[in-house]
Amino acid sequence: MKLTIRQIAEMAGVSVTTVSQILNHKGGRFSAVTRQRVHDIVEKYQYKPDFFASNLVTRHSKTIGMIVPDVTDSFFSKIVEGAERYANPLGYMLVLCNSHHNLGKEIQLLQQLADRSVEGVLLATPNVLPAEYGTDSKFAKTMPLGLIDRGINQRDKGRLIVKEYEGVYQAVSYLIKKGHHNIGLIKENTSYYQLEERYNGYRHALKDAGITFKKENVATADLTVEGGYSGAQQLLKSKKLTAIFCSNDAMAMGCYRAIYEQNYRIPEDISVIGFDGLDFSKFMTPPLTTIKQPVFDIGFTAAQFIIDSIEFPERQIPNKIFETKLIFRESVKDRASK
Repeated sequence: MKLTIRQIAEMAGVSVTTVSQILNHKGGRFSAVTRQRVHDIVEKYQYKPDFFASNLVTRHSKTIGMIVPDVTDSFFSKIVEGAERYANPLGYMLVLCNSHHNLGKEIQLLQQLADRSVEGVLLATPNVLPAEYGTDSKFAKTMPLGLIDRGINQRDKGRLIVKEYEGVYQAVSYLIKKGHHNIGLIKENTSYYQLEERYNGYRHALKDAGITFKKENVATADLTVEGGYSGAQQLLKSKKLTAIFCSNDAMAMGCYRAIYEQNYRIPEDISVIGFDGLDFSKFMTPPLTTIKQPVFDIGFTAAQFIIDSIEFPERQIPNKIFETKLIFRESVKDRASK
């Protein structure tokens, strides 16, 4: 028999509030006899508290909504893992939602989560939010909103910024140092995250080395394995390229496939560098040289910021800047030593 808290109250001859306070270890003002009577009923029927019923009393759901563009993407799954690592030990659960990169779907999910009494929402978005859902909006004032958006939505606090420009500049400069002067770029299309800092890092590294930027050395595709494959196919029409920089590791995986299908070798014929430093990149053949960004830490910090906003609403949430690091592996050939 599964009891409700109301049935326990009736059996013990006390109010629902009394039972709730005793079960939440706040029943010190009640007699030892009353407390024991409630605990005896709970033990006899192996009662487990109804989380949502207790929410009506405490006004705290201990749930956080989390919206990501693609739950199957390795980057976002690592973000979620980091957020859970911080939130779960504090008693918070994540309600995970998939927006499919669509702004309209994000807005719909924000409202649905608010209607389900989550205490805050983490939103990983490639979109600029309308003013009524911005960080200074009425919505955000009633529902703490944490953005994982590379800073594209302007705000003074809670920005999570990765030094993408510096990472790409270092990677392309490394290729140039290794003797590569015809370097291709597979960049994102405009329907996804617009990674302008990565594009700028690529262009400026070429410029500072005295290498002319060529539009034909840039391919545009989705930030996916398939996108990397199609982008590399486009770039490989040029017989002059000796290296390709991919805007993320998933693209690099597709790029590998396209290179091998053209009977080229990595890195002997074409060198490849990725971005993200996700776990699978070290298991590619050859292991991928990549720019590592602290994806797990971004999710972990985002959860910290949103829970601080929930529990300490008067606290000023800071900004956080994350460093990148070039991970040297085996996908780049040294042509300078010839």
